[in-house]
Amino acid sequence: MTLTVIPNATARRLFLDRHALAEAPVGAASGAALAGLVGRIGFVQVDSITTVARAHDMILWSRRQGYRPAALKRALEGERSLWEHWTHDASVLPVELWPMWRGRFARDEARLREGWRTWFREGFEAQFDTILDRIARDGPVSSSDVGEGEARGKGGWWDWHPSKTALEWLWRTGRIAVTRRDGFRKVYDLTERVIPEAVRGAEVSSEEELDWAWASALERLGFGTAAEVAGYWNAVPLEAARDWLAQALRAGLVEEVEVEGAEGARRRVFALPGLAGMEAPEPPARMRVLSPFDPALRDRKRAEFLFGFRYRIEVFVPEAKRVFGYYVFPLLEGARLVGRIDVKRAGDVLAVRALWPEPGISWGKGRQAKLEAELDRLAGFAGCARVDWAEGWLREPKRQP
Repeated sequence: MTLTVIPNATARRLFLDRHALAEAPVGAASGAALAGLVGRIGFVQVDSITTVARAHDMILWSRRQGYRPAALKRALEGERSLWEHWTHDASVLPVELWPMWRGRFARDEARLREGWRTWFREGFEAQFDTILDRIARDGPVSSSDVGEGEARGKGGWWDWHPSKTALEWLWRTGRIAVTRRDGFRKVYDLTERVIPEAVRGAEVSSEEELDWAWASALERLGFGTAAEVAGYWNAVPLEAARDWLAQALRAGLVEEVEVEGAEGARRRVFALPGLAGMEAPEPPARMRVLSPFDPALRDRKRAEFLFGFRYRIEVFVPEAKRVFGYYVFPLLEGARLVGRIDVKRAGDVLAVRALWPEPGISWGKGRQAKLEAELDRLAGFAGCARVDWAEGWLREPKRQP
């Protein structure tokens, strides 16, 4: 059977449209509009690095440049239209998805307990009831409020003290929830005090959870292999995705098409019916600075196939072995990823240290003007008074190995 082929340019536009990157970054960015934006793209990864602004704030700003971090704080801590939990990492999610996480809570309760017994210090399980009783009696706590007298390590996440480990385990398994962040420190409360009762009361069967996981992933991806669909929420195993997609194909709920990659290769994928015939909006030709953790780039292999853009974050790479830099931002122009930039907030200055166009991209006056306009906007968002350019900032194109 001959499958419909979606050309690369169309595929990129369809994908960016589903990630709210095929339209001008204007419009309301608070309240219901902000919650709706998060729902549209699915999740917003939370990360602590702040070379310019935190990842979650950059992700939202790149889509709605009227966005300000205070709006997200209100949505999470006051309006309760959003909540924080785990996809591939800590993420902000629409609160109405909470019932879909019940299955994950149960699976993680068994999976994490066994793994964490190996990874972490002994004694964290003995703290579960103590912490739950304390929160119920005295209110929200952070990791600094618990574990009095416990040895506190100086290493990474594997060196948590037992009560910190217990807090994280109780959060990952749904017993407690993040009620707010003080700075970047999570503060936890009982789930029933954070998640609205109407949401907690919704009952979802395991079959409904699976149907939601695959259908909602395809809605946000547009198209994908079984691995890409399974990886979107990182909620259930790949084999379950394959089984669901095979059944959905027989039922006519999905169809198979071929998508053309940036280098011309074709990939057989699943899509919601009619996708190939949908109009793919042309994104504005403006330049955008994207977070390395942007949902559109989270699947690095998919981004490389669609855009010909190989990106590997180098935060954990020794400085001498870095190809580009510690924290380099991808540059999106229209529907193309055209380069990456090393830019950092330094006091009231947004400092440009280096820019690498992608191979085959010429960096002329037009692109430079677009970038300067975007960096001026980014400087305002980051609280900087001006943009400074280091000598020799424009570098030769190169590929990341």
